[in-house]
Amino acid sequence: MSSAQQLLLTAKRCDIDNLTHLATTCEIVGDISHFIHMLQRERGASTIFLVSQGVRFKQRRATYQQHSQDAEALMRRRLEALGEEARPQAAARLLRRIANVWYALDELSALRHAIDTFAITPDAATQAFNRLTSGLLAIVFEAADTAIDPDITRTLVAIFHLMQGKELAGQERACGAFGFTQGHFDNAHSSLLTQLITDQQRCFDTFVEFAPSEAQQRWEQELSPRTLSGIGQLRDIACQRATHPDTSDSLGETWYELTTLRIDSIKRVEDALNDQLTALCHCKINQAHAALEKAKADPCANALSPCAQLLALSSTEPLGDLTANALDSPLGRSLIELAQAQSSRLQGLSDELENTRKALRERKLIERAKGLIMAHQEMTEEEAYRFLRTTSMNQSKSMADMAQSILDLSPILKRKETNQ
Repeated sequence: MSSAQQLLLTAKRCDIDNLTHLATTCEIVGDISHFIHMLQRERGASTIFLVSQGVRFKQRRATYQQHSQDAEALMRRRLEALGEEARPQAAARLLRRIANVWYALDELSALRHAIDTFAITPDAATQAFNRLTSGLLAIVFEAADTAIDPDITRTLVAIFHLMQGKELAGQERACGAFGFTQGHFDNAHSSLLTQLITDQQRCFDTFVEFAPSEAQQRWEQELSPRTLSGIGQLRDIACQRATHPDTSDSLGETWYELTTLRIDSIKRVEDALNDQLTALCHCKINQAHAALEKAKADPCANALSPCAQLLALSSTEPLGDLTANALDSPLGRSLIELAQAQSSRLQGLSDELENTRKALRERKLIERAKGLIMAHQEMTEEEAYRFLRTTSMNQSKSMADMAQSILDLSPILKRKETNQ
């Protein structure tokens, strides 16, 4: 066997090692997903427990706390295994993220004691849970960012945004539980709820964009229209767009149950997507093993290279000898691959820049439309924003399109003012 053939076999073994490690990383993502879900339940129950001064959700919080501790123990064992590797294959950034989260995990017992003794406010407790969850999600982000296989990367990106959206839905549950249990929503919590609704929808849109078709279908099947309708009605009350005859704190439990049904539905989609990711990893590993065995059995088999295929396409006007030799040489192929990679990165940067410009243009449109609404409807800035958002939802338009429609009416409104 020649040195070149031996190097190719070594490269295939490296591919298998990388994919095997990636499969382990994906298993860690599954453990983090489960732990975050348990933390989200504990956070929501802790909010109602604190707001009601221990009258409500005492036993439920204790149950959820035990579930969180069990999930944490499982996740810790998997994460510890990474640190015990003699030659860690995980990216340094991923290991640093895990180390940072480890410190936060060690502070969980102190947070729970503060909740037990009512030494912390509901908002402060929620923020502490939020920070820990944010750190855990950062690990998932790093796993997606350092993945080497494009199919696995897309699935990890979908999982990250689904988990991020579910986390924002969990924060919405905690925020709503605070207001409904307390009996009213101040402006700060009402505004926070509105922002959480907007942000989580953006995450879910990105999830749908990257998710496999099976996950998209599961997403459409899992979410109950009845549950969503009930949540929508309570959202209107919380955001002061509607009133409700029942102002008792029992609405807090109704809100909690409805939002929990929705979050549990999202978790089932998340679990299904994690299962698909695991199956995808094993499929890729099996393919890599098969390629290795094939190369061992017939090391001299040379498939037509991509560059040779490119040359074969140009039958009418063949390339010159110098170009052909460059394309056939290993250095030439490396330069072509480098150019393709650079082109791909530049295109990505261009797309990102265009998306940023588009977002800025849309933001300017929305700000101008808000000013017009404030001037002609005598609304505050917050009221104008809510009006614009509600109108765009009712007409199934984006806020930017709705803002443009409103701005298109500006000349008519000005003529009316002149005539008056």
